[in-house]
Amino acid sequence: MKAKIIGVLVFFVGAVLLFQPVGLALAEKPIVIGAPLATSFLYGWDAQRAMTLAIEEINAKGGVNVGGTKRPFKLEVMDTRDLEPGVPVSEALLVVEKLILEKEADFIMGGPVRSEAALAAMDILSKYKKISILTTGVLTPAYHKRVAKEYDKFKYCFRITGEAVWMVTGEIIPCLLQIGEKFNVNRLFIMIQDVAHARAGGGIIAKLMAKKGWTILGKPEIYPTGTTDFSMGLLKARRQKAQVILIWMDMPETSILLKQWYDMKIPALPFGSIIEPAEQPGFWKATEGKGEYTLANVVNAGNAPSNATPWTMKFVKAYEKRWGIEPEGYGTSSSYMAPYVLKDAIERAGTLDSDAVVKALEKTDMMGVYGRIRFDPKSHQVIPSLDPQEGVVGTVFQWQAGRRVVVFPPKIAMGEIKLPPWMK
Repeated sequence: MKAKIIGVLVFFVGAVLLFQPVGLALAEKPIVIGAPLATSFLYGWDAQRAMTLAIEEINAKGGVNVGGTKRPFKLEVMDTRDLEPGVPVSEALLVVEKLILEKEADFIMGGPVRSEAALAAMDILSKYKKISILTTGVLTPAYHKRVAKEYDKFKYCFRITGEAVWMVTGEIIPCLLQIGEKFNVNRLFIMIQDVAHARAGGGIIAKLMAKKGWTILGKPEIYPTGTTDFSMGLLKARRQKAQVILIWMDMPETSILLKQWYDMKIPALPFGSIIEPAEQPGFWKATEGKGEYTLANVVNAGNAPSNATPWTMKFVKAYEKRWGIEPEGYGTSSSYMAPYVLKDAIERAGTLDSDAVVKALEKTDMMGVYGRIRFDPKSHQVIPSLDPQEGVVGTVFQWQAGRRVVVFPPKIAMGEIKLPPWMK
């Protein structure tokens, strides 16, 4: 009797599997997103968390409609270590190739995070015809310029986040000029990290601010990745009577710089065009409040709370609920939007074919966390603006009484810039 019952059950299960609709079987085959990220650093882990959140939301609603078949996203993350001092670019390239060959990634998203590594990875993406959407790091304008110059070869490369030229000319310079007008200051001291985007950005800012009538106090002070003492540079800033210290560094050791600035009571406002540790919600507690008055540019709206679009606070709350912390800094909101943008493009293309999805991505026009998302069809750089209704907007916030208060651009500002009392 027991054998008969087991036999009937086996027959029943086999029949169910045999006659299962093809669509249901196909629906279980995931679309693999390979994410090469520096997972030990802010711009890696926040990107991973944001992509995870977006993919969980998308899959919970049925996944991606590929030509009438629903398929889920699957995220495969591998550590590039490309933000660590001394790690060669070749290591990040191996990660990209492993994601493609071993993890069978259909698309690449996130990084590599370091500009030099991302530029080198473009040839691998071209070789395998894999679409990549950069969401974090990689601020060098050389990336999208290369796409525009050799479109047929590099058309698979997109960047959904900001880049150095717009950050400088469209956001940082206007914000500095606003500070100059409001507080009657114009003496600028520049401290940068020895990496491609910082060297380029610091140099451009120096030239442009000089043309705007500001006094640039010598050449930018350049620090190798991993530097832990900035006191000599800060003393130099004091001697030269700096009024604003522009900081462009993505290394976590920058928190030491800001502690030293506070303890030494340097009478100059710290302005982080990129200043990784100050971007994070935990910065205030970690520095025991010594980050007060620090300005930080987090590149895209949504990386700190604001009302840029109807998506923004919805995302902020969802991220906080999922991870127990507010969006953590640069790379968060852009990494969250990338799966949604890719989903939209795949569904309009009706296929995973790379060339078809490229064309669909070029026609993207959707509202997101940080504004209206569209790509330049020639360079595949996301189109920026100071108005979220026209393009993607950045965010500069200031630490005020333990909170990250958005102060620029004006259309999304939640407060006004303040000076440290020892400047007055």
